[in-house]
Amino acid sequence: MKWSIIQLQKFRGKSLELNESVDLTGELKKQDPQIRDATPFLVTGTASITSEKVTFQLHLTGKLVLPCARTLVDVDFPIDVDTTEIFYLKPQEHAEEMEDDEFHLPVGDVVDLDPIIKEIVLLEIPMQVFSKQADDDHMPSGKDWEVLTEDQVKREEAEGEKKIDPRLAELAKFFDEKK
Repeated sequence: MKWSIIQLQKFRGKSLELNESVDLTGELKKQDPQIRDATPFLVTGTASITSEKVTFQLHLTGKLVLPCARTLVDVDFPIDVDTTEIFYLKPQEHAEEMEDDEFHLPVGDVVDLDPIIKEIVLLEIPMQVFSKQADDDHMPSGKDWEVLTEDQVKREEAEGEKKIDPRLAELAKFFDEKK
């Protein structure tokens, strides 16, 4: 999603309607290795253009595939975000406004939204994602070990049931022998 400043000036005083699909899968995977896959992102919105700045009102929707924090299975994580992005076309004339606002500058004579969309998507990724499988009480387990949720631990403590590790069972008898 790139426009030259000259192309944008043709829409000065009007509203430019945006409705495009942007595929950033490769770039997102390079930037964040936990992203396993991504759908193309639908970018809709409007751009208000004056001689000094371009204001984009954007709505991004798409989906990322991330690993579950407990089971490492693929989890679909939907992205649905609204944002306002401002490009100052003549930054030297707006030095005071630029100190307070978050803004962008054109690169050369080109206004490019792709890096901004990529940044917005990356900022939407949560620290941990859990699959439906991990939310159930079916936690991973193996020989002589199992993962318990906090609720399961509290239930076991309330029941007064203390499981003794089979490897330490003989050690538990140590104090009984002295009596």
